[in-house]
Amino acid sequence: MATNRVKIGGAFELIDHHGQHVTDRTYRGRHMMIFFGFTHCRKVCPETLGKMSDVLDRIGSRAEAFAPLYITVDPERDDPPRMKEFLETNFPRFTGLTGSKEQIEAVRSAYKVFAQRAADEDDPEGYAVPHSALVYITDRSGQYLTHFNDGAPTEKVVRALQAVWES
Repeated sequence: MATNRVKIGGAFELIDHHGQHVTDRTYRGRHMMIFFGFTHCRKVCPETLGKMSDVLDRIGSRAEAFAPLYITVDPERDDPPRMKEFLETNFPRFTGLTGSKEQIEAVRSAYKVFAQRAADEDDPEGYAVPHSALVYITDRSGQYLTHFNDGAPTEKVVRALQAVWES
């Protein structure tokens, strides 16, 4: 039987914002909530991380079933200390993940994430990394279940995560 389904997600090996080596298996037993972005992002990333933090607050104790992960698309600037400072200050529910350019490219490719460095005269280092803005949800074994774009209404995401938790 033929299928038109595209495989999304897969194994990864990265470093968390505490400097610990982690893999997708580290989060087995919990649903991964994955967002790709970068710490120098001025709009989409902070807004999406804020919305997902709000969603987790709204689902109460059910949030413990989810592992909120923020995977960088800018490994040159987003080392573990930078990720830690950014997340602990602003979005403490999230674990930041980084790695080598090759490791980040591999996980981006697995999740079909577009990201490309571009000149940005407003950035002190002269560049930004425009990227797709999707939040991916996996089952407890790490298999892709669904995703939301950054503009998805908060209540829709809350209902969907409650349904995932109940499944």
